Amino acid sequence: MEPAHPLGIVAALWRYPTKSLRFEALERTEIGERGLPGDRSGALFVASPDHARSGKTFRGKEHHLLHTVAEPEAAISLAALDGVRLEERTDGPFFDSRPVSLIFDRWLAELETVLGMQLDPLRFRPNIFVRAAGAVANERDLVGKTLRVGEAELRVAEPIERCVTPSYDVQSGERQPQVQRAVVGTRNNVMGIYCTVERAGTVALGDEILSARGERA
Repeated sequence: MEPAHPLGIVAALWRYPTKSLRFEALERTEIGERGLPGDRSGALFVASPDHARSGKTFRGKEHHLLHTVAEPEAAISLAALDGVRLEERTDGPFFDSRPVSLIFDRWLAELETVLGMQLDPLRFRPNIFVRAAGAVANERDLVGKTLRVGEAELRVAEPIERCVTPSYDVQSGERQPQVQRAVVGTRNNVMGIYCTVERAGTVALGDEILSARGERA
């Protein structure tokens, strides 16, 4: 049987304690069936009855500064300035789709070449950012593949289709619409993959990421 194929190393690990708010950097984490412990364990829900998202989560696309604050109280205050009342819930996790998201630097580099600017991967809010060892297939071609990351084993479930949120600068919240246009025009509005967890385990910075035996990614 063909040996496992090296794809790269884990360059960053991030979780987002409150959905749509600021990241928390990790050096090591367990990854289980429900993803990274503490990832998106809280979320802010719209409590204003006349709002289009009443009863639903208040997301980054609803306010360009949400990702710049870490505390729910700060986000609640930002929304209040626009007349939107939010309520915090902590009974998550609150995922958009699957428990783990991952991006390879090669995918990001495609956008950087088109835009002529560097992009912080945190614009796309992944859990795992990988420095590729070589060429990497695109997201859609990875669906169904098994990836070994540290001690964990992930199954690629689907590509991540993007909204306006990555257009906001990570530090300032400045709107940069050319980023979204490049994602749509260059990458069919896809950046990154969602994964399910096939085998729980510890993942740390510097860990190798491998395709499963007999599979090439």
